[in-house]
Amino acid sequence: MAPLRIAIVGAGPVGLTLARLLLNKPNIEVTVFESETSRDSRGQGGSLDLHTTTGLAAVKEAGLYDEFLKNARFDGEALVLRDKHLTKYISFGGTLLREMLLDSVLPEIIRWGYHLQSIDENYNLIFDQNMKGGFNLIVGSEGAWSKTRKLLSDQMPNYAGITGIRFTISKAKETAPECYNLTNRGSVLSYFNEGWMDNLPFDLDNTEAVKKAIREIYKGWHPDLLNCVGHSQSPLSRRLYMLPVGWSWKNRPGFTLIGDSAHIMTLFAGEGVNLGIMDALMLSRAIIKISKSSNRSESLMAEIKTVEKGMFMRAERTATLTNDMMTWLFFTENAPRSIIEKLAARQMTFHNRSLLMRASHPLVVASVHTHFFWFKAFH
Repeated sequence: MAPLRIAIVGAGPVGLTLARLLLNKPNIEVTVFESETSRDSRGQGGSLDLHTTTGLAAVKEAGLYDEFLKNARFDGEALVLRDKHLTKYISFGGTLLREMLLDSVLPEIIRWGYHLQSIDENYNLIFDQNMKGGFNLIVGSEGAWSKTRKLLSDQMPNYAGITGIRFTISKAKETAPECYNLTNRGSVLSYFNEGWMDNLPFDLDNTEAVKKAIREIYKGWHPDLLNCVGHSQSPLSRRLYMLPVGWSWKNRPGFTLIGDSAHIMTLFAGEGVNLGIMDALMLSRAIIKISKSSNRSESLMAEIKTVEKGMFMRAERTATLTNDMMTWLFFTENAPRSIIEKLAARQMTFHNRSLLMRASHPLVVASVHTHFFWFKAFH
């Protein structure tokens, strides 16, 4: 029997997880196409917060859990939520993933420097300089502006109403140890008043002008935060985009999406990578099942439909959480202080859906509110 040929567009954590899960499986041939020219062509990401029932479940099934434990950064916090005075409200743990996945797959299955332009009706992938075809299934995993998505829908991500300026500090541990310790090898989010980006009084190409303006705009904020601005370089304006909550597509034989290509959302629930890796896990199981079928065409259509149905349900639930948290954090007066109880309670109940948690939900919410009542009283 000829191998089932799978094309994965995009070598991010989600696409690589799928490739790893299909590695060395009989009658399956995988090729990953990545627009970057090499694994070292740019920074390959920061901290990722993997959860037990989603991200870590895929890591275990891929046979990488022991390697994961060697590299996991249990002393680091993936995200810390603070206000302008550096009062810490809540934090979440995290780790890195992509490099481990790149090391775990056969180098020859990844085609670096393949920038997808389009996909034609005959399942051919059209790149800048050439064309590749003959695939049984094309999986779009190339992120927010997925070209593969265009084969399934005209829907594009919408602007979420939030823009930020990102700075970089090179070799922060040596050049800015106080900033390095503040982030604890993760991320820190602090919040300013809405509308500050409407009329920027500086040119983003002028680093010193940006730093001067930011220090003025954030006058009165904690000195450690302003000090980090002083050490930074390369300001970059970043707009956040999201697909509509509950968006889905009509199944089309031979194509599917996973990760941000399927459900790009903002980062404020910390669920995006876990959701995408869960997509990869469920799709890998379906592909393995299809590869064993005597009627691949019929099996391919049925199995992919089932995978997509589950994906849509998980994505809607997660996107709802993410959208709610974004609204609370950015579009609610006096956030994060005014909403921290609601945010913490929602996170707790989202991750624990047991009957015990459902039954004790009112008690959990009351306990969270009591905790933060006394926290606010003394901070």
